[in-house]
Amino acid sequence: MTVGAVVLTMGDRPAELRALLDSVAAQEGEPVEVVVVGNGAELPPLPEGARGVELPENLGIPGGRNVGIESFGPAGSDVDVLLFLDDDGLLPDKETVRLVREAFAADPGLGIISFRIADPDTGVTQRRHVPRLRASDPMRSSRVTTFLGGANAVRTAVFRDVGGLPENFFYAHEETDLAWRALDAGWAIDYRADLLLHHPATAPSRHAMYHRMVARNRVWLARRNLPIPLVPLYLGVWLSLTLVRRPSWPALRAWFGGFAEGWRTPCGQRRAMRWRTVWRLTRLGRPPVI
Repeated sequence: MTVGAVVLTMGDRPAELRALLDSVAAQEGEPVEVVVVGNGAELPPLPEGARGVELPENLGIPGGRNVGIESFGPAGSDVDVLLFLDDDGLLPDKETVRLVREAFAADPGLGIISFRIADPDTGVTQRRHVPRLRASDPMRSSRVTTFLGGANAVRTAVFRDVGGLPENFFYAHEETDLAWRALDAGWAIDYRADLLLHHPATAPSRHAMYHRMVARNRVWLARRNLPIPLVPLYLGVWLSLTLVRRPSWPALRAWFGGFAEGWRTPCGQRRAMRWRTVWRLTRLGRPPVI
């Protein structure tokens, strides 16, 4: 089973990027071919085994990753599996890629694997990095309904089946959009606690655009993927949760601006999931109303 890797970088973490690439090169088994995408940035010198693609402008996270996918042939077809890794992450265990190969080989219906992310200094996995509602035990592996964008492996047949990431999202919720389409096509998604990516603990709100993008893309996600009766229910739940969390006034103003933008701007192609997929998500513990 052939494995490639896609790494996005803004060119501002060359030391961390080199450490990640070294950790990929140290994996057991056949070498992993790596494509590093400079998302509107020049790339530093890359080690042997890594190819670079420099984009003249920042296409956002899904746009940059889609370029990386196509660097492995149409829909990534030159390889069987693609890893997607953050440029400031690191694979501390040398058997990670071997375990990924074994997981996909053992289960032909498995489409996506989400890794566990832990801070390298504290070993703590942030609750938001466990892709399920019952997130108190990050050491428990399970079937899930979404995955983590910078720490995952995707069978490239998924891209050939349902397409790539939604480029107009730019940042936030693009993984859930792909996950819902994959689940609707019959693929399974696993969270694997034994597949570890070291990554410094951070707050997503460190990005200035966070609140606007999260709200706008949440609306787009619902408009693109949910049956019509579930769209207001899903968005009403998220509106209520946002108010309960009592964000600052500037954050709330940005959130409502993004929420309105999500309704008045094109969301891309609509492909509503089947009701049996809604039931499947519900049985997996996360009905598509939250």
